[in-house]
Amino acid sequence: MATGRITKRTIDALLANSVAGFLWDEDLKGFGVKTTAHGSASYVVQYRLGGREAKSRRYTIGGHGSPWTPATARDEAVRMLILVAQGVDPVESDKQRRREAVDLAFSNYADRFASSCKGKGWKLLVKRSLALHVKPVLRDKPLPTITRVDIVAVLDRMPEEQVGNRRNVFAVMRRLFKWAMSRGDIASSPMEGMETPPPVKPRERWLGDQELGRVWTQAPKTHRCFGPIVRLLIATGQRREEIAGLDWEELNRDQREMRLSGSRTKNGEPTMVPLNDLAVNELDQVARGETWPKRGRVFPTSAGAAFTAYHKGKTKLDKLIAADGGDPVAPWRLHDLRRTLATGFQRLGVRFEVTEAVLNHVGASRSGVAAIYQRHDWKPEKRAALDAWNDHIVNILGGLETR
Repeated sequence: MATGRITKRTIDALLANSVAGFLWDEDLKGFGVKTTAHGSASYVVQYRLGGREAKSRRYTIGGHGSPWTPATARDEAVRMLILVAQGVDPVESDKQRRREAVDLAFSNYADRFASSCKGKGWKLLVKRSLALHVKPVLRDKPLPTITRVDIVAVLDRMPEEQVGNRRNVFAVMRRLFKWAMSRGDIASSPMEGMETPPPVKPRERWLGDQELGRVWTQAPKTHRCFGPIVRLLIATGQRREEIAGLDWEELNRDQREMRLSGSRTKNGEPTMVPLNDLAVNELDQVARGETWPKRGRVFPTSAGAAFTAYHKGKTKLDKLIAADGGDPVAPWRLHDLRRTLATGFQRLGVRFEVTEAVLNHVGASRSGVAAIYQRHDWKPEKRAALDAWNDHIVNILGGLETR
């Protein structure tokens, strides 16, 4: 076994004479250089874990040339041999380091987590939360090195008034780290023991009869898509994105039904919504007749994309209501129309289970043991409830006309 001092002069001489073989450094045991007859050289370190009985391993540090010179390669060999002395395999350590730099870099890992999420609503929340609030702080930091201080930094960066948003981001991060633990990518979550941000105070706003009638009357004056969307929200009590994203394939005029798959609902549960007269009439106007298209978006923009200009439409609607001569209307949101229907159902004597079925809300009557053994779909009761709601709205509108 050839030994000697590994220097640039030594390596240059070996390459000039086309010497092939190993030269082991006489000062640092285990550090060597391999040369070939073709004029190339690479630095190596040879070590043994577990005593003399263990098999020796050889690791290639890198080829001769920038950044590896005899000096830098020697420093790397020292680092690796220190790991060996500590009982750490430098080969496995290097693999882990490279894995952390690529596979476990937070930004890449967050994308994989988002792709694994199920349910359109949850997946959208995850992607949005990570992109807007988490990635800008954690960037490519290796997942195993993220600490509670890093999590706090993400939350502290968010405005204090965004109570609900802070809670959502917290939930997304907590689920991500639990997912990482289940895959064996981290041993424990940096969020373990952290206190969940306080919940948002539940909204109690619902529209009174006069307010609801004024919204119905003014809605068509806003936008060709926004107006019908608002009216369908009132008539059916469904969620904003579910109505705005309707496809004609999900609607059946003969059966007077709206059927949404789990991929289209917030909770991932499919739902059937009976269409009352007000809903059918509104869709007839959108379709410009009683024959509805077989497919395509119900509310496409001029470019054919899905309608998303809710803020602009709501702002215009509020201005129209403020100028209609009625009393001032307290601030309200489109989601309050859903609570308004639920409140109206209660006033009309509709059973709680039927209300939850219409809203496709997984509450007490549709969870736990009840979800397993109670398989009634409430279809007749849902139709009766929505028909009663239809008549109630018609009476409201009639009262407005006689004022």
